[in-house]
Amino acid sequence: MTVAVDVDAFLRHVAIERGLSANTVAAYRRDLTVYSAWLEAEGIGDVQQVTPVMLSAFAVHLGTREESPLGASPLAASSLARMLSTVRGFHRFLLEEGRVEVDAARDLRPPKLPSRLPKAISVEQVAALLAATDGDDVAALRDKALLELMYATGARVSEAVGLNVDDVIDTDVVRLTGKGSKQRIVPLGSFAQEAVSAYLVRARPVMSAKGRATPALFLGMRGARLSRQNVWLIIRAAAERAKLDIELSPHTLRHSFATHLLAGGADVRVVQELLGHSSVATTQIYTLVTADTLRDVYTTSHPRAR
Repeated sequence: MTVAVDVDAFLRHVAIERGLSANTVAAYRRDLTVYSAWLEAEGIGDVQQVTPVMLSAFAVHLGTREESPLGASPLAASSLARMLSTVRGFHRFLLEEGRVEVDAARDLRPPKLPSRLPKAISVEQVAALLAATDGDDVAALRDKALLELMYATGARVSEAVGLNVDDVIDTDVVRLTGKGSKQRIVPLGSFAQEAVSAYLVRARPVMSAKGRATPALFLGMRGARLSRQNVWLIIRAAAERAKLDIELSPHTLRHSFATHLLAGGADVRVVQELLGHSSVATTQIYTLVTADTLRDVYTTSHPRAR
C-alpha cells in the first residue's frame, strides 16, 4: 500500500468519522502533501518504513526548507507546530488501523511557541465601533446587527456568517455552529436583540428580494449570504468612521467579548462554554489579559500597595 492511499484513508476518516470542517481537512491535506513529498524524496514508499529517527530528520527539514531539494521557504514556528501535529495524528491513525505496529511519531514534539495574549479593545472602543454603524439604511441596519451580535456572543466570523434566521431563538438566544459542527447556545443581550430585530424587520426583506431565497441571517446587498471577506470590510469601515487608529479584525470582537466578561467577574468555565472551547486551557489565556484590572484593584485596596 502506498503513502498516498494511507493519506486518503486518513483524510476520509477526519472528514467523515470525526466530522472536521472542510477547511481543517484541506489544511491536513496540504501538510501531508509536504510530508509525502519528503518521504518520496527520501526513497520511502511505505509508512511501515518510517522510523522515529526519520521523523526527527523531517522536523529538521521543515525548519531549514530553503536548503531542501524541494526549494521551499522555512516555516514559521506556528506552521511547523501545526504540520508536526498533523503528522502525529496521521501516524496515530495508522497505528489504530493496524497499518503499523509502532507509532513512529509518538515522541515527535513541535517547538514551544511563545505565549501571545489575545488582542482585545476596551469597552469604550467597542462602544465607539458599534456607534459607527448607526443609520437607517439597510446596510447600516445589517452592519449594526452583525457587529452587535458578534460582540454579544463572541462568535467566530465563520459562525456569524453561517447563521440562519431560524438560529435566532425567541429573539434572546442564538444557536452557533462551531468547529467540527459542534453547536452551542449563547444568549443575546438587549442591544443585540434590538439591533437584530430592527434588521430582520426593516432591512433583511429588502436585501432578500434582490436574490434567491436563502435561510441565511446576514445577507449581502445582492441578497446572497454575507461572506467572511465582507465582514472584514464592514469592521474596517466602521473602525475608520469611529477614528480608531488600531488594526481590527472579526476576531477582535471575540477576544474583547471574552476579556470583558472575565474582567466583569464571569467564571472562566462559563466563558469557555460561551466561546465553544473544548479545553478550559484555551480560555484561561484571557485571564492574563485582565492582569491590569487586578493590579488596579490591588493598588487601590491593599493598605501597603501605595
